[in-house]
Amino acid sequence: MTGIVGRVRDALRGERPVSPDTLISRLEAVERFLRVVDGHLPEERLVPARTLVERAAARLALSRDHTVVALAGSTGSGKSSLFNALARLELSPVGVRRPTTGVAHACVWGPLEGANKLLDWVGVLPRQRYVRESALDGDDEAALHGLVLLDLPDFDSVERAHRLEVDRLLGLVDLVVWVVDPQKYADRVIHTSYLRAFHRHRDVTVVVLNQADRLPPAELPRVLDDLRRLLTGDQLDGVPVLATSAVDQTATTNLRALLERTVTERQAALRRLAGDVDAVVAGVADLVGPPVAEDGVDRGAAQQLSDALAAAAGVPVVAEATERAYRHRAGASTGWPLVRGWRRLRPDPLRRLHLPELNRAGDDTDPARPIAATSVPGPTAAQRSAVALAVRGVAEQASAGLPASWPNAVAGAARSRLDDLPDALDGAVAATDLGVDRKPVWWRLVGGLQWLVTLAAFAGLGWLLVGYGVRVLGLPSLEYPMVGQVPMPTLLLIGGLLLGLLIAGLVRPVIGWAARRARRRAETRLRAAVTEIARNCVVAPVRAVLRSYAEARDALTAATSQR
Repeated sequence: MTGIVGRVRDALRGERPVSPDTLISRLEAVERFLRVVDGHLPEERLVPARTLVERAAARLALSRDHTVVALAGSTGSGKSSLFNALARLELSPVGVRRPTTGVAHACVWGPLEGANKLLDWVGVLPRQRYVRESALDGDDEAALHGLVLLDLPDFDSVERAHRLEVDRLLGLVDLVVWVVDPQKYADRVIHTSYLRAFHRHRDVTVVVLNQADRLPPAELPRVLDDLRRLLTGDQLDGVPVLATSAVDQTATTNLRALLERTVTERQAALRRLAGDVDAVVAGVADLVGPPVAEDGVDRGAAQQLSDALAAAAGVPVVAEATERAYRHRAGASTGWPLVRGWRRLRPDPLRRLHLPELNRAGDDTDPARPIAATSVPGPTAAQRSAVALAVRGVAEQASAGLPASWPNAVAGAARSRLDDLPDALDGAVAATDLGVDRKPVWWRLVGGLQWLVTLAAFAGLGWLLVGYGVRVLGLPSLEYPMVGQVPMPTLLLIGGLLLGLLIAGLVRPVIGWAARRARRRAETRLRAAVTEIARNCVVAPVRAVLRSYAEARDALTAATSQR
């Protein structure tokens, strides 16, 4: 037995103390991870982490002065007998009929009142709670004061309710003592279904070979070595392995000493929760991968999206209408006054799209003032398909290299506001100042010059008509001033008409150049407005998911590195 005691002491010394502050920081990191991935990852992958946060909060809020230790094992392993031997009382029923233990029994060393809330949380019925406290014991049991020992149902019971109860309790207790016997210590069920699942809880795992009295003394070391070999395969190498017997009180001395040390350290609950954090972090580790830039949306993909949205929003149509409207309005301001009236009979290209009035409304300082819909033609089927492909391209590029589940989250975010795009694009076009509502100064100058030469022509015409009237009435004819060989009225009339036509002809190329410039300016402003819509409706949601991924990665790193 001396060798066994030494190995147990070495194993216990190798356990690292867990700081409550560190554990709480790790739990907060897990909670932060859950918060940032909420809505992005499949909920079924997050259930263990959510369960951990709730269970840890409940356990840390309960008594830290008590340590809950469970005896778990298969049918016939002698759990109940060992439970009674440790309590030195007949508390848990022992019998031949299987299964004997149907519900958990609890034995509390010390006053029961302090452990009642903890047992309520664990789920042990009040009638199954016992107190190991007697004046006759003196100080014999003082070293175990604060121990709450549970005798669990058989995990291989034929009763499914018993197995479910075992699984529930194993997720709540602070330390598990696995009880095996010489006949079934290599049973596949306990190793594959339970022990291997506890490989991240080696600090709170103990394995005892019960009924060791049934083995010849020479066989006991060999069986224990074989049991350690199996535990190594379960990734539980180094956990305490003890030999016990319920029929010999001295055979439980090592286990009792281990429990005394565990109760004294008050570390089991913290180590159990730390192991739970390890298990949860390992379970979701595949949900994060290499770091990504939070603004990791490729400029080329974003430009393709802007181009597709610009086409769907009718930016080329509005830009062309802006050029034609500029020509129309410039001609109305600088053209020959005698034919300006004909231009007014032709509709303004922008007014046909209901844009000039909307632009003036967009200058209103009241942000709550609604903007009416335009008459810009809606997108064609090809343009809608181009937008869908561009949105998918942004999502695929942004999610390249992300672990599974995140690409779906990015794609969902990119499509999350597609239904808002038509109204948003139409509103952006309507609110954009196209820059053609204000008359340039040179229009007014040219228009004034046109009126001047037109008035000169009318003056010459009027002068000639007066002279003709005088001659008709038989009055003395008027003497017209001469400019060379041409009478002044005739010069005014013909010169005014010709100069008007000449000015209109000379201004036409200038109007064409200015109209093309107005078109480019309008298209630039419209594309800027559409790019802002693309940023708000597609790029921003994608970047929000990427930020969530980065925060989730940082949170998981914090939950891991603080161990």
